[in-house]
Amino acid sequence: MPKPLTKAEIEAIFAAFAAHDPEPKGELDYVNLFTLLVAVVLSAQATDVGVNKATKALFAIADTPERMVALGEDAIRDHVKTIGLYRNKAKNVFLLSQALIANHNSEVPDTREALEALPGVGRKTANVVLNIGFGQPTIAVDTHLFRVGNRTGLAPGKTPLAVELKLEKRVPKPYLLHAHHWLILHGRYICKARKPACYNCIIAQWCRYPDKTPAPGAVAPPRAMP
Repeated sequence: MPKPLTKAEIEAIFAAFAAHDPEPKGELDYVNLFTLLVAVVLSAQATDVGVNKATKALFAIADTPERMVALGEDAIRDHVKTIGLYRNKAKNVFLLSQALIANHNSEVPDTREALEALPGVGRKTANVVLNIGFGQPTIAVDTHLFRVGNRTGLAPGKTPLAVELKLEKRVPKPYLLHAHHWLILHGRYICKARKPACYNCIIAQWCRYPDKTPAPGAVAPPRAMP
């Protein structure tokens, strides 16, 4: 087992992220809190690029719960049919729009409990909306963040919830608001699943991953004996 990261090393990691990208942003397109919620619901097991292509026309005509309900489930489904699991997602978008009208005066709620009570909204989706929409220091653990948390040694855990809770304890408070985006973007573009670009990694000197990818053309150093 690699040696756990120290508090100083974790501080250095997030200081490096902050210096590199002081105001990280999510890559889903939206026009208000409602369309943010819809976009995040649609993004489960789909790429942000694919969701953005599907929602461009949808959000142009249905950017409120009332307009989404008026559009109807069949028309919503036609707009999002290029996204994985689109039938179930279209149904959830329709139902959550109805729920917002009936239970929240057409407003997106700002608590995890209320968000998770909406159709199609789980803990990860709720955390994304709370973070981006309401500026709360939540951490949404997707496959990228789960990988980075385990691979780097920042927050080893067997489940997304375990990684989330560990990160909440370990990330220094000044960096908590943006930690979600830094780690997801890092996993998406640098710390990739099959072949991480360790030679371009700004936190490589602290990362505990033993099989760091050498730069193209370079010879990988021999692994240390346990």
